[in-house]
Amino acid sequence: MIALLAAASDFDPSHEFELHPWIDLQLGPIDLSVNKAVAYLWLGGLVTILFGIWVMRFGLSLRPDRRQTTGESIYELIQGQIAEGNLPRKAIGMWFPYVASLFLFIWILNLVGFIPLPLSDEKWHVLGTEIPTWGIYAATANLSVTLALAFITFFATHVEGIRYNGARRYFKSWIPAGAPKPLLALIVPLEVISQFMRLISLSVRLFANMLAGHMLILVMIGLIFIFSAWWLVPFAVAFGTVIYIFEVAIVVTIQAFVFALLSAIYIGAAIEPEH
Repeated sequence: MIALLAAASDFDPSHEFELHPWIDLQLGPIDLSVNKAVAYLWLGGLVTILFGIWVMRFGLSLRPDRRQTTGESIYELIQGQIAEGNLPRKAIGMWFPYVASLFLFIWILNLVGFIPLPLSDEKWHVLGTEIPTWGIYAATANLSVTLALAFITFFATHVEGIRYNGARRYFKSWIPAGAPKPLLALIVPLEVISQFMRLISLSVRLFANMLAGHMLILVMIGLIFIFSAWWLVPFAVAFGTVIYIFEVAIVVTIQAFVFALLSAIYIGAAIEPEH
């Protein structure tokens, strides 16, 4: 998060991604504390639900307005580019809602992460009252969030693979047809590793891209406070603005699309491993 009133003396970009508990909740060894990332997840989930209802449920007509056109465009993107090309026809009815929800949720989370909001650990005092500073923070720039989303797809992939094919046929499909038996001791561990690497391909890609974008903006603005050089203001603000526009216009959508696309590919390949 970029604290808009950051102090030059203690400014450190890495501190902006620390998560301090707002409500401390412990379930044995499991930390369920509510923090900034959780608040953004709740907000992103609420906005996703309201956005879906707004563009898909109310005021639909044969002559669509801009709102309905936007909803239909999003639907066609997910249906045509993600679901139909990667999910078997017999599974589209079940898994299209999942990949569509996944795309919208991650897309909204990414967008919300670039809107300045008063959800912050930092406070400033006005007439004896503590007021949160306004800043930006992306829940998807937290590896725990993206890894949790990746685990859902990972779990669904193998459950569906076993459900449609049976455990024996599904796990047998991991081994290339005609592979020499002496090499099975090498092939099987590599295939198991490759399955778990999907967790990394899903979670780290989204996490790293969102973290990098926020860090670039944060560092460019932070240079002004670190060096106290006001001549840097035009250059830092201009560069930070370019990165901000690039992230909002391109990266947030691409990362949501890729995550949903790979999820559909993994689930579809598990359901019909022979393809």
